[in-house]
Amino acid sequence: MIRLSVVVPVRDAEPYIGDALASLARNARADFEFIVVDDGSADGTAQVIEDFRDDLPGLVVLRNETPVGLADARNLGLSLASGRYVSFLDGDDWLAPGYLADLVGAIEHLGCDFVRVDHVQAEGRRRVPHRAPLALRGTVLKPREHILPARSKTMVDYPYAWAGIYRRDLGDLLAFPGGLHTAEDRPWIWRLHREAASFAVVSLSGLFYRRMVTGSLTQVGDERQLHFFDAFDLVFDGLEEEFLPKAARQFRALLAHHLELGERFPPELRARFERRGAEALRRLPADLPAAVRLDPDREAVLSALLEAS
Repeated sequence: MIRLSVVVPVRDAEPYIGDALASLARNARADFEFIVVDDGSADGTAQVIEDFRDDLPGLVVLRNETPVGLADARNLGLSLASGRYVSFLDGDDWLAPGYLADLVGAIEHLGCDFVRVDHVQAEGRRRVPHRAPLALRGTVLKPREHILPARSKTMVDYPYAWAGIYRRDLGDLLAFPGGLHTAEDRPWIWRLHREAASFAVVSLSGLFYRRMVTGSLTQVGDERQLHFFDAFDLVFDGLEEEFLPKAARQFRALLAHHLELGERFPPELRARFERRGAEALRRLPADLPAAVRLDPDREAVLSALLEAS
């Protein structure tokens, strides 16, 4: 029986995918499978993956001839997963030895729907630990009770799918919104916390998240960045009134952040981004509480956007 399925979407990650797969090999067990989805890579990624055929037990490889994006690539991997549990790894990140066994041990010990963990941000030789927002560790909790308060950083502000392990029988709750090429994890984490029955956070930090990767969507200012608005449309769709201030504050903070990085956009795309941003701000209820307000600098950025549109 397969206990754990690890879904690894990758596109054009030739310099990094070898590190990711080598780290999986150091975590391999007979009851683990590793589903690598090559999402239309145009570099040497496919060959690097093939080179691991004999060295990584449990390797399953799928290839999309045409890229479909991170959300749909993950969904394809999920559709083939057969493990009792599912986790994720992006193709430019890597794992510490023994991490996956510890991850499985945590969720089996706690017996909950999903477990969230810490991670390490890697930028060059620099390593910075990042803790999941919840201080209470190793205790089974109700996910809905850890969405609020609006002004504090909570678990829906920690959307990284790869920072955890999930029961595969959560089914559709694990699926990502199809068609989104960025911010796909925002509606995903919100739905998980609104609808799953139980979760926990544990102090496990064996995933290394590589930052500032050339070609990463965090670095690229192309049309895919507009999917940020589509993602938050899904967050707000059918959202309970009690959670509206939290979602609105999160959206406004992320919008201000994108606007502060607006120089990465070509002029025409920046104009479209700003137009959609202004439209989205005006759709928010006018009577939202003060908890939705940001620091003065970011409020100034959003005010300037509304004044200019």
